[in-house]
Amino acid sequence: MNFHILPNVEGKIRLMFLDEARFGRISSPEYCWCFDDIRPVVPCHMVREYIYAYGAVDPIDGERCFITAPTCNTNWTNAFLKELSAQFYKDYILLCGDNAGWHKSKGLMIPDNIEFFHIPPYTPEMNPIEQIWRELRTCGFKNTLFSTLQKVEDKVCEVILALNADTVKSITGRDWILSML
Repeated sequence: MNFHILPNVEGKIRLMFLDEARFGRISSPEYCWCFDDIRPVVPCHMVREYIYAYGAVDPIDGERCFITAPTCNTNWTNAFLKELSAQFYKDYILLCGDNAGWHKSKGLMIPDNIEFFHIPPYTPEMNPIEQIWRELRTCGFKNTLFSTLQKVEDKVCEVILALNADTVKSITGRDWILSML
């Protein structure tokens, strides 16, 4: 049996879940309500421009950290980890990620207050931040047309900033996580 000695920390030990999501100008119409005998008109276009959001959430207390980036790669993962480390500088973060190549890259620079581990491959249902991405898409992107990529990024930031701790906890606080308390 392996035992890992955690370092002394000034703050708390946090369990956080990391993931990235792509948001873009390409739109897909969704169901919506309208009056009888009226066919709703939903704008749609196929412009393939994207930005990415990196995020980490703590399902226990609802704390979170997000950045936007032009792509997903090791450099942007390093930038996110640096921001996460700085935001929770007093805490020691047990950070669970998926098996994306940039999560396992040899060029990854993991800050001293973060310990990285991974969920099994092809199990996104084990990563509760996936529900945050679904919430962002539902609240900010359903049947919406964006004229520029900057407007997409602005909407991503607006919806992220509207997330509060209670919403994050209610979306990500799965029984198997909360039972570890």
